[in-house]
Amino acid sequence: MKLVMAIIKPFKLDEVRESLTGLGIQGLTVSEVKGFGRQKGQTEIYRGAEYSVNFLPKVKVEVVVADDMVGQVAEQIQKSANTGRIGDGKIFVLDVAQAVRIRTGETDADAL
Repeated sequence: MKLVMAIIKPFKLDEVRESLTGLGIQGLTVSEVKGFGRQKGQTEIYRGAEYSVNFLPKVKVEVVVADDMVGQVAEQIQKSANTGRIGDGKIFVLDVAQAVRIRTGETDADAL
């Protein structure tokens, strides 16, 4: 099993969710986060005054999938979250040693 974690722009969340449900993904976790990458934040003007925003709002989407689904999930996230502009985000894939469904006690792939 793998944990696919994507940091994306907030307005792309619905597109990413729809593309993943189209693959048969039944559940995912979403968190509102802040951060910066190569752009190191941005400069904005508010009421005529210029100020620097060091941490930009992003959304973190996490989904645990079987090993054979990782490529499809990452590809769908990349396609649906892409705007072609700086700050589109990143996708990370991590190993998951064990998963347990609390209600039923099912483990690993059955728990997904």
